[in-house]
Amino acid sequence: MHEFPRIGVLVVAYNAATTLEKVLDRIPASFRPRITKVLVGDDASQDSTHLIALGYQQMSADLPIEVIRHEKNLGYGGNQKAGYQWAIDNDLDIVVLLHGDGQYAPEMLPDMVAPLERGEADAVFGSRMLDPGAARRGGMPRYKYFGNRILNRTENLVAGADLSEWHSGYRAYSVKALSQVPFHRNDDGFNFDTQVIVQFIEAGKEIVEIPIPTYYGDEICHVNGMSYAKDVTRDVLRYRAHKMGFGTGELAFATTAYEAKHSEGSSHQSLLRWLDDAPSGRVLDIGCSDGYLAEELRSRGHHVTGVDLMAHEGVKERVDDFYEADLDLGLPPELEGRFDVILAADVLEHLRSPQRILEQMRTLASPTTRVLVSVPNFGHWYPRTRIAIGKFDYDRRGILDNDHVRFFTKKSFERLIENSGYKVVRSDGTGLPVDVVERGAAGESAVPESGVVRAVARFDRATVSLRPQLFAYQFLYELSPVQ
Repeated sequence: MHEFPRIGVLVVAYNAATTLEKVLDRIPASFRPRITKVLVGDDASQDSTHLIALGYQQMSADLPIEVIRHEKNLGYGGNQKAGYQWAIDNDLDIVVLLHGDGQYAPEMLPDMVAPLERGEADAVFGSRMLDPGAARRGGMPRYKYFGNRILNRTENLVAGADLSEWHSGYRAYSVKALSQVPFHRNDDGFNFDTQVIVQFIEAGKEIVEIPIPTYYGDEICHVNGMSYAKDVTRDVLRYRAHKMGFGTGELAFATTAYEAKHSEGSSHQSLLRWLDDAPSGRVLDIGCSDGYLAEELRSRGHHVTGVDLMAHEGVKERVDDFYEADLDLGLPPELEGRFDVILAADVLEHLRSPQRILEQMRTLASPTTRVLVSVPNFGHWYPRTRIAIGKFDYDRRGILDNDHVRFFTKKSFERLIENSGYKVVRSDGTGLPVDVVERGAAGESAVPESGVVRAVARFDRATVSLRPQLFAYQFLYELSPVQ
């Protein structure tokens, strides 16, 4: 941010000829010298909005106004996209969204930018719901008030947030923060605002709310309430599905594809439990990522050697020895001796020749070595359904992770085990990663544990026990080399 923040005001206007001049007049005189630029984005209005904006531009001596008339209607979200790109192109620090119909008070502009100027937020939202009863006193119809409350609760629960209102259009953004989220991908309709919130949550940005007065202007007439509710609900559900590994995954753009799996029923925790009775020994962690499993094993007294394609941040502090190797070319020849435990958690599906790695692992194993592996189940109902309806595609994470080059069913993987010279000591399957429902952007618990989530997890676990070929999300195996 510059020494004196460069503040821009984006005024989105559509058929606002009767209100635009009054909105601009209401920008506080004390705040005007702090404004670097004002953009009036006329979204192909059918009235004289454009002419009024041009007239105000000529007559105003203290507001640096620019006027743009879009040749075709871009939509509420499309108009914002153009305005935020304008803010980025003009090297602004802060941009405030102001509606040309007057439903949000320009008098609040100093309060809207204050948390951003103090460095306390990446976005500031004006909320009509923070002050109890203020929204109804300001004219919000009863059915819209309760609809707003229901939607807010749903969106907070699904997205892992705690906002008093998702549906206010009075917003101030850090332009730097905006430039770090893919807002250009968002829809052009009124659900654009919800999608920006999801993107800020995913990117770990700080959102601050301040109370604002409620005024219901003409702009609300352009919103189809039922269609809007459907769109925003779909948006947060898609986000949560992407966090869980279902769907195209673009809404989970900031989520690490290989998060540590800390939940009790996850593959990593299950494999660790299998080693609860293992005496301290030498462990080979193949595909060790950033070493979070190795760190847990070292805390139990094991000496851990990690192997991965690259040295991820912090891995060398979490393992005793580390080897950088392309596993498609095989295990590094520097590995010597026998290991008591060989771990290949969520790695074989990334290799073009997993049998070669399994066979090389045998050369580092003794008759008592415990070999633990986990792989995703391509026979799970989710990829089966995607294929059945003709929508097979790779996801950013999960079973159809776009880095997976091999897919396994229970039968095909057990055949690979046998062909590689192992016998199965025990096996198990994990359920859906429903714990992700309760994670925020950083992978930590964002909302209280839900009874619904616990019930879904219990039901899913029961289906895994009944038919793992169809319901197991991942398969876990403990193997022993055949002599």
